[in-house]
Amino acid sequence: MFKELLAKRRSIRRYENREIEPDKIAALVEAALRAPSSMGTNPWRFILVSDREMLKMLSRSKEHGSSFLEGAPLGIVICADPSKSTVWIEDASIASIIIQLQAEDIGLASCWIQIRDRMHRKDKTSNQYISELLDIPEDVRVEAILAVGYPAEKKAPHPKESLDCEKVFSGKYNRPFKME
Repeated sequence: MFKELLAKRRSIRRYENREIEPDKIAALVEAALRAPSSMGTNPWRFILVSDREMLKMLSRSKEHGSSFLEGAPLGIVICADPSKSTVWIEDASIASIIIQLQAEDIGLASCWIQIRDRMHRKDKTSNQYISELLDIPEDVRVEAILAVGYPAEKKAPHPKESLDCEKVFSGKYNRPFKME
């Protein structure tokens, strides 16, 4: 079942105009809080945003690639406290994919919006913009936003034959791995 879940999960950027039930949101939160982190530091923080006006403002958080958030019923802002862990980026990223897989498993779709190291406009980072909107403390950094909702588009899984096996090696670099 996990193999099928991985195969069918795709980045979806169009969502039905349909709210997500509280029990499904709770499942996403539980999945996030169960995500592994280095030495159990759990540096991540999650901000659930369902207010349509706030989602619209967040959809403008960077110059390109975030506008579809306006059409999602839920945005999950993935933050972390760098003082808690030197690998906060990795921990926040792991939590993000755990949430995305949980979303897929319960009939929702999602798409990652990269925020760290992105610009809102020439003179303001995306992190600064979002932090101001959501009252995020200065010592907490935004890694990404996940747009989540019921999919309004269908994408076929990538065929197994299209997987880039040339990037996988066996034992040593440049010893090709053969997938059966």
